[in-house]
Amino acid sequence: MRAEFINPFVKAAYEVLKAELKGPIERGQLSLQESDYTSQDVTIMVAVTGRVEGITMYGLSEVTAKKIASTMMGQPVPVFDKLAESAIAELGNIITGHASAELEKAGYPCTISPPTVIIGRGVIISTVHIKRLIIPLKTQLGELEVSVALQANSR
Repeated sequence: MRAEFINPFVKAAYEVLKAELKGPIERGQLSLQESDYTSQDVTIMVAVTGRVEGITMYGLSEVTAKKIASTMMGQPVPVFDKLAESAIAELGNIITGHASAELEKAGYPCTISPPTVIIGRGVIISTVHIKRLIIPLKTQLGELEVSVALQANSR
């Protein structure tokens, strides 16, 4: 996977989280994952198509998802309900939107799908033989795993 596909997502996630959560963000150790299973309680998935294709995923624990949704909505979220789900989906949408704009500037125009929220660990999501690069981002509210599985589209 090429750095020019990854860096826009790292930059966008960092900037969006910093703006939304108003606190420090630390990047953890990068890793490659070949598993088709989700590893977090809540996963936001956004497809990318165009000169770059694949998926991006944002994984969080349910506790972290509720804390982030609370901060985004400006009110406590004691239960991960449809409103909290919508806030977390929008977070993934904003990050991916910013990253896709950066990809377009770099000569890789692409479009993104509406976000899909997946609840539960161990759900199978195949990236069709594209390895996922995992970028953990640590915030004061918990950790968000950014997973990027993208490749150049030869068409």
